[in-house]
Amino acid sequence: MIDVSYNDAGLLPATRRALLHRLATGQSEGRAPSMVGAVMREGNLVWSSGRGELPAGARSEDVQYRIGSITKTFVAVLVMRLRDEGLLKLDDRLGTYLDTPAGGDATIAQLLSHTAGLTAEARGPWWERTDGELRPGLDDIFGDRPQRHTPGRLHHYSNPGYALLGALVERIRGESWYDVLRREVLAPLGMERTTLAPAAPHADGWAVHPWADVLLPEPAVDTGRMAPAGQLWSTTADLCRFAAFLTDGDERVLSAATLAEMRTPEGGSQAPGQSGYGLGLQVIQLDGRTLVGHMGTMPGFVAMLVTSPQDGIAGVVLANRTSCFEVWGVAADLLTTVAELEPRIPAPWSPLSEVKDEHLELTGSWYWGAAPFTLRLCAGGALELSPLGSGGRASHFRPEEDGTWTGLNDYYAGETLTAVRTAEGAVSHLDLGTFVFTREPYGAGGAVPGGVDADGWRTAEGTRTR
Repeated sequence: MIDVSYNDAGLLPATRRALLHRLATGQSEGRAPSMVGAVMREGNLVWSSGRGELPAGARSEDVQYRIGSITKTFVAVLVMRLRDEGLLKLDDRLGTYLDTPAGGDATIAQLLSHTAGLTAEARGPWWERTDGELRPGLDDIFGDRPQRHTPGRLHHYSNPGYALLGALVERIRGESWYDVLRREVLAPLGMERTTLAPAAPHADGWAVHPWADVLLPEPAVDTGRMAPAGQLWSTTADLCRFAAFLTDGDERVLSAATLAEMRTPEGGSQAPGQSGYGLGLQVIQLDGRTLVGHMGTMPGFVAMLVTSPQDGIAGVVLANRTSCFEVWGVAADLLTTVAELEPRIPAPWSPLSEVKDEHLELTGSWYWGAAPFTLRLCAGGALELSPLGSGGRASHFRPEEDGTWTGLNDYYAGETLTAVRTAEGAVSHLDLGTFVFTREPYGAGGAVPGGVDADGWRTAEGTRTR
């Protein structure tokens, strides 16, 4: 066994030792012929290592592995670019743009989030191990019953759904989805080692016998029309670049706001402790952190990329063994090891560069009925609503050109916050999706729906307060 390309720049010795131990344990217990891992922090690859048999002389972060369904996240990025350019809308039916034998009634958002109700796999034989020439057209992807559920009703993972999204990109751009990917995503992000077919140095794919330590080679076929579901090969170095993009955005590819939209679970609960699937991204709640990324499997390979935007850290693990699901835990542990042993240093506090008086006067205490809240002013005129004490709904709000604010998360996501003013221009109350916030508990003045008792608050003896 060899330990290859141990890059320890920027981390403390104890952290490096813990990372190496976790990767080594994952490779050994997972019985993987090889396993490579890397950590991205604040946009940079700060640690990488490899365990097992790797190509002679190759650095672990430069060895290609097949990344399976992480390919789907790349395809989702291409679709979101089309949306941001105004070439499609997420609520549009796929059939508006693409002549397809199935899935035409589903929206593009449903296909991205695996809620289109399509079958999980392409028709046989096993598409991941057979040549794509067996399915030359979209008509050849689906069997007799392509629609398994009503679109939008529930989450049902669909590989053919992403084959349709790849075809959608080709239809609108007029060229292959991979050529579009290279020009619009891979090149701007410097991902030169992410390719459709393997390029040396690369790992070979293996199956490991369940009851004996022996290997069986796995085929690495070109899956053709199904390629957008899982064809790509990549390296930990390239995937750390991609993780940095997924964390902070890159205006050459997608904005941070669009990536935040992709990280929001579609049609599912956003409550703490629950997980979901956004637009091409898996969303996982783990020990108080919201992790986003994707897992990928293909015969002979398994991959995991997971990021924590709040920490600015990502973990990437690749292995060349079929069904080595240990990579999920290893990648998450690499991330949390760095986050816990070397927590993010906050940026220095500094005052806001510009403040409008009409925004500043909204800050301070507000009451929804008798429940106390605070409203803080943030950079760019954004607002942050926080409950005081236990319970209550918090949210962040984006300023709009018409003088209102739009909720960005949780219960108030998409809802409108309006500062209602009197005829004289003074702030009367806040209206948040019809919920009224006043400066005093159940403030007088006619703002509270249903009115406020004219006799006011009472003591235990029933007398009015003064």
